[in-house]
Amino acid sequence: MTIPDMSRARWRKSSRSGQNGNCVEVAELAVSVAVRDSKDPHGVALAFSRSAWRTFSRRIAEGELR
Repeated sequence: MTIPDMSRARWRKSSRSGQNGNCVEVAELAVSVAVRDSKDPHGVALAFSRSAWRTFSRRIAEGELR
């Protein structure tokens, strides 16, 4: 597995983040989607395939994952 280059990632707050400081930031990369904790921007970021991210997002929106 190749580690994606996140050095030029443009992070944005996820529309699903809460207002209580529990924020997730998302960045679209060349072939994947990266996710990180907004409270720790220099910490670990996870990368998912676009397909996996779409499935995850859909399941959240449909209330399957809480």
